[in-house]
Amino acid sequence: MGLLRALAPVALLSAALLAGCRTTPASDPRYRPSENVLEVVAVLRRHVPDDTYRFEPARDFAGRNVYRASLIRLENLERVHADALRAGHMDGVIAFSKGRALERIRGFTLAAQYYHRAAELEEGLAPEALHGAAICEALAEASELGFDLGRPEAIDDPDPPRDPDAVMAAFDARMALLEAVLAEHADDHYRAVIREEMERADLARARYFVAARRLLPDGNVRALGELQRVIVHNRDSKNANRHLLELADLYADLATDYAEAHPPESMAFDPPTFQDLVDAASRLYEAVANQDGTAEKLEAARRLEAFLAFTLRVDRDRFSQ
Repeated sequence: MGLLRALAPVALLSAALLAGCRTTPASDPRYRPSENVLEVVAVLRRHVPDDTYRFEPARDFAGRNVYRASLIRLENLERVHADALRAGHMDGVIAFSKGRALERIRGFTLAAQYYHRAAELEEGLAPEALHGAAICEALAEASELGFDLGRPEAIDDPDPPRDPDAVMAAFDARMALLEAVLAEHADDHYRAVIREEMERADLARARYFVAARRLLPDGNVRALGELQRVIVHNRDSKNANRHLLELADLYADLATDYAEAHPPESMAFDPPTFQDLVDAASRLYEAVANQDGTAEKLEAARRLEAFLAFTLRVDRDRFSQ
């Protein structure tokens, strides 16, 4: 009995230690769900002035686009805390914040609807909400002009229009509308949003001519010129390397087309013509592959490697006959 009494404190201490080990450690606050609307609003407000034309959008702790993540969190809060938000005191703030998030992920029509709702619900937000709604409606209108391969109707019917003059007129109207909006908002956060839309208009126009290059007179020359135009007009863009890659891909495609139309072993094959295309593609791939710290570095290196393998096969075919 004396031994049992002596061991009793040790047993109690061991039990206490084991119980402590079973306790679930507190989770990192960064990984917890948002607890209130103001937490999400604060993140959005912090990133509203960001220049997303020149720099990649901010990322949250999970690596997601902060604007899209904020929109999802607002929707989750509305669903999880529906009872607490039933009084409607935060409805105007939530609608306004959704508009701010949606305009950064190109949901212009929906953003305008939320801005109008915010203006109706919250008198203090009405001037800024109506201002945002007007800009988003103009951007939505501009985005519908011109032939865009990314639209659902273009995916269903990918054949580009055969009338380049009509397509150019539509893109000119799109750019004129965007330039007019930019002139009125050169000093606020909408400058970055508008410049992104202008860049997309330039790229959609170039991609039309790339898609239609086999259908138009001097189509290859026009397609090259349009992609070069995108690069010149958007030197400061975060997508500048992607534009260089797109031009390099076109030169590589032209080299491939040339080798298929003029077999390397035939007398019709002109080495200087082929080499000009090879050199242009290689220089562009190398220019991107040599830029440390960019996401496109590895991609460009791999594309260059594959393209050079193709040129080696062409050389083998030329000299093996």
